[in-house]
Amino acid sequence: MYLDAVIVIALVIVAVCWFRSFPKMVYAFAIIDLFLRLLNYIANNIGIKEFAHWVNRIFPNSIPSIISKYSNGILQDILVWAYIAIMVFFLFYTIRVFIRKK
Repeated sequence: MYLDAVIVIALVIVAVCWFRSFPKMVYAFAIIDLFLRLLNYIANNIGIKEFAHWVNRIFPNSIPSIISKYSNGILQDILVWAYIAIMVFFLFYTIRVFIRKK
């Protein structure tokens, strides 16, 4: 069903509403994606088939997998490049914080 898309869209909307500044929104977006990837990895490698089935049924693998599942063509390319741009901003902000803390 569309439960995976609804979950991620709700998380993104909450992140945008909760964090008004662009850097905080980028961090929230990256945290959501990292959480989905980590949850998927744990579910597939923990060895409990029921848990893995439940996680794979409810949670998507990552944000690009949702984009690929529900769109195609030019729209998919635009959304994937927007995702890449957000991840580049995340990398920029992370490196900037790392350098400033030194």
